[in-house]
Amino acid sequence: MLLRHTNEEIKPRRSLTVNPAKTCQPIGAMYASLGIHNCLPHSHGSQGCCAYHRSALTRHFREPVMAATSSFTEGSSVFGGQANLVQAIDTIFTTYEPDIIAVHTTCLSETIGDDVNQIANKAVADGKVPKGKHVIHTSTPSYVGSHVTGFANMTKAMAMYFSKSTGTSNGKFNIIPGYVEPSDMSEIKRVVKEMGIKPILFPDTSNVLNGPQTGKYKMYPDGGVTAEELRSAGDSIATIALGPTASGDAARALDTKWKVPCVVGDLPIGLAATDRFIDGLRTAAGVSVPDSITRERGQLLDIITDMHQYFYGKKVALAGDPDHLIPLVEFLVSIDMLPVHIVTGTPGKAFEKRIGELTAHLPCKVNVKAGGDLFQLHQWIKNEPVDLLMANTYGKYMAKDDDIPYVRMGFPILDRVGHSYFPTVCYKGGMRLLEKILDALLDRMDRDAPEERFELVM
Repeated sequence: MLLRHTNEEIKPRRSLTVNPAKTCQPIGAMYASLGIHNCLPHSHGSQGCCAYHRSALTRHFREPVMAATSSFTEGSSVFGGQANLVQAIDTIFTTYEPDIIAVHTTCLSETIGDDVNQIANKAVADGKVPKGKHVIHTSTPSYVGSHVTGFANMTKAMAMYFSKSTGTSNGKFNIIPGYVEPSDMSEIKRVVKEMGIKPILFPDTSNVLNGPQTGKYKMYPDGGVTAEELRSAGDSIATIALGPTASGDAARALDTKWKVPCVVGDLPIGLAATDRFIDGLRTAAGVSVPDSITRERGQLLDIITDMHQYFYGKKVALAGDPDHLIPLVEFLVSIDMLPVHIVTGTPGKAFEKRIGELTAHLPCKVNVKAGGDLFQLHQWIKNEPVDLLMANTYGKYMAKDDDIPYVRMGFPILDRVGHSYFPTVCYKGGMRLLEKILDALLDRMDRDAPEERFELVM
């Protein structure tokens, strides 16, 4: 349904969300689970929930997403799902042979109060978990949080379950990449290794959800962080968490449990945030920044310098995850664009405060809302039009109805490909992000230009 009938009058809404700028916790937990090598995600709830979560991830990544379910019936909903989960664990290890089952809950199992920790312990006591295999779990009811908090909960669970400390440093750094694309995880690993640092990246969906077409199906792809690497996380020199919402909890848990010092920073999106990431690596590891990284930074600066006139003064509306939007807003402000309408579906007052600080000096009013929705964003656009919209696939309706240049970013992206193969983090990702923004703006200039202003070279 198109949104051309969205009204312009903005009224407070407390009990109604229209077109939420988020999805539910179990999707994030399932995505994080796929970043563990030889792991099968398990949805403790109804078949319909699991089918939706698998479908959402499959449509976004265009890869088959495997997951199991406790298949609640009416009886399970009344008497509890213990028998279903114990039987599922036995069947999964016997039939599908993963090394790890990662259980996340749904609204139904949370509402009836299933104690998943007790159930998992019973499965172990009953001999349903083979030696050397593991069952981890986390709580992810859909009626609170978002896919980002679900990701954070599962990432914390894998850190708490597996990590050990021998008292001897492994010489590595834990890197928690946040809710980003497989391509972004690959780029973060590449940059860290380019700095001469050995990373333990978790979760790691690179080569899991963006692998090659070989003509042969493989239920557990080659990628993903291994259980051995996760166990070693307690011996690492430090933990660097990228994005406080998605990665902060796991990093702080490792600090509390094993005294692994942590730094919780922004996702390295854009120039300044990537500078902080690189400098943090340099300082923590005591290494020098290699010429190859400096060269990439210079290339990003060159694009900004060459094309600044097309960025200057352009108003932007944004919807997405908080960890993405904060460094993105900082990046847009740094190239003299004006982010005037900003919405995230994930609740959190810290987000609004941080955006307020980044935009305080702008010569215009900035609307920002955490726990908001796309209906509110569209109303803001109706009252103050923008030159560019950056949002997930659901933003295309606003872009069409109000004839706005549009850049797809975030989760989910259902109608385009490339996001899982081409990064938008670090300096190379910043270059691609600018290319996408420039393409949208310059295509609009070409479309609207009269013949005498239709130039070959911009």
